Amino acid sequence: MRVAIIVWQFPVLSETFILNIITGLLDRGNEVDIYAHLPGDTSKVHPAVEQYQLLKRTYYVPPIPKNLVLRGWKGMRLLWENYQKNPLVVLRSLNVFKYGLRSISLWLVYAMTPLLDKEPYDIIHCQFGTDGLTGMYLRDVGAIAGKLITTFRGYDISTYVKNEGDRVYDQLFRSGDFFLTNCEFFRRRIIQMGCNEKNALVHYSGIDCTQFAFTPRHPSNDGKIRIATTGRLVEKKGIEYCIRAVAKLAKVYPNLEYNIIGDGELKADFEKLIQQLNIGHAVKLLGQKNQQEIIEILDKSQIFVAPSVTASDGNQDAPINVLKEAMAMGLPVVSTYHGGIPELVEDGISGFLVPERDVDALAEKLGYLIEHPEIWPQMGKAGRAYVEKNYDINKLSDRLVEIYSKVLASTQYQPLKSKSKLSIKITG
Repeated sequence: MRVAIIVWQFPVLSETFILNIITGLLDRGNEVDIYAHLPGDTSKVHPAVEQYQLLKRTYYVPPIPKNLVLRGWKGMRLLWENYQKNPLVVLRSLNVFKYGLRSISLWLVYAMTPLLDKEPYDIIHCQFGTDGLTGMYLRDVGAIAGKLITTFRGYDISTYVKNEGDRVYDQLFRSGDFFLTNCEFFRRRIIQMGCNEKNALVHYSGIDCTQFAFTPRHPSNDGKIRIATTGRLVEKKGIEYCIRAVAKLAKVYPNLEYNIIGDGELKADFEKLIQQLNIGHAVKLLGQKNQQEIIEILDKSQIFVAPSVTASDGNQDAPINVLKEAMAMGLPVVSTYHGGIPELVEDGISGFLVPERDVDALAEKLGYLIEHPEIWPQMGKAGRAYVEKNYDINKLSDRLVEIYSKVLASTQYQPLKSKSKLSIKITG
């Protein structure tokens, strides 16, 4: 099959779930092209980007100037160049009555540019709901052809909906061919928003379990108790609450070490908090690491914690890959009753779940694990088995190809209806 993957930015080090989809398709003999609005940071990339030479498969939208005069001047040049390739598509993109600001702002002209000389695809797989809107409009003007599948993952079905309203995906639900979510929690949500439940299926984000060697956890020879967290330093990861929980525990366990892997907008806030709590000796902000570096840190750890919370802007998590990776490696985990995480962590079996933002509960469960190292191997074994059964990337890649095949044999795409209003917001 010929598959187009539509994303906002590529490559993104934290989005291994997208890499896993791409490499799984390539391993199964499919042809894959990647379309992105923005290039990612290539100074530190996942090994798969180089191994599969994915940048050679990636096509970017030309930079869209913020200056309206410059945007118009450059847009006129693109209009002419694109017109030579496909005049009908260009003329359709100028239908302001149907496409509103996406046409007036010349967004469609810029966005279609890398697509116009490409053959039709069997599948257009948009990796977030916002990317689904992009794919929907590009397919409707004729810039790209294929069955349209959209995956909803978190921000796109929480924060974005809170900001734009719960009707923001109405057109996509009508015209898209099929919809995937990475957990049942989000599947229920898109059905509530109007998606036909017959066209919505849970397809988990998988990991390659062979890359994460299982090791039963035991107390370390040096007496250190090492706890780890991996994630962007943003509100929804809830790291602040774990720092506060560790501050409580550090008074009782002076040999405690909490390593936080990741970077983000809250780094300065966390540095200040660590200083205020006087726990710089116990809590370390390690910054962004590649996968092999993360594995090396987790190999030396005894407990993994993912204290996710619903952010003030509504942003929520599905079952996050870093939890799956830690469980695959045999670490007992502590996480929260949040989003789709209870679909991954079995409370009392592979780890513990606590309410969001509950510092005392986090400290209690971490303290219990510290006091009872004899349950670490059992919890780690249960976590590994659950991940292998439900989140193995090879099984999920096979399943995705099956889904693609069924979609190809089913529904026909419905063109968008014209809009009478021009106040449509531009989305990626």
